[in-house]
This record gives sequence, C-alpha cells and structure tokens, in this order.
Amino acid sequence: MVIYVDIDETICNTPKDRDYSKSKPIRDNIEKVNDLFDFGYTIVYWTARGSGSGKDYSKLTERQLKKWKVKYTELKLGKPMYDLFICDKAINSVDFFTNRSRSPARRHEIY
Repeated sequence: MVIYVDIDETICNTPKDRDYSKSKPIRDNIEKVNDLFDFGYTIVYWTARGSGSGKDYSKLTERQLKKWKVKYTELKLGKPMYDLFICDKAINSVDFFTNRSRSPARRHEIY
C-alpha cells in the first residue's frame, strides 16, 4: 500500500508566516506514520513547501525529516497549493491521528 502524507500541520506545526525553519515536530504523529513504514507500507511525504514562492526547500525539509527521525520511502515537493482537497481516498489528518483505534499491524485496517 502506498500512503501519501503531508508535512506541515500533519507531522509538524509551522508558523503562520511559513518560516519552515521554525517548524516543530508532532512526535506522536511521526511515530504513527513510522509504524506504518515499519509494517511495510510505502510512505511518500508530499509537500507544497515552495510551491507558491518557487523557493527550493528540499534540503531544509530533508534535514528536518532526518532530525525528527521520520521514516519514509520518498519525499516529493511540488504539491499544488489549494484551499480544499476533495478525494475519495483522502483521510483528514486530525481524524487519522486522533481517532485511529486500530493497530497498523492489521494491514487491511490502517485507520
């Protein structure tokens, strides 16, 4: 199973001014996604960092993920900027991280 995960406000809190260097990790959320990686899921972090400004945040983001001990298969930048994402396969991050009662070991029941 391939799972795409956002970064800002999903595994870290980032200031409103989008100074990504000041992002703070959300340890519990990182741990939950790391568990999925450990159980064999493909984890792709997909971020809009730099999508609006054109600035390359790849090195900063890679350093942060390493520092925060984030496990992943791939990092992708270039996620489009949007106000609302409607998708039949999407799970709201708040719902996923606060209401998940099933163990990721049960591969067919990740949320």
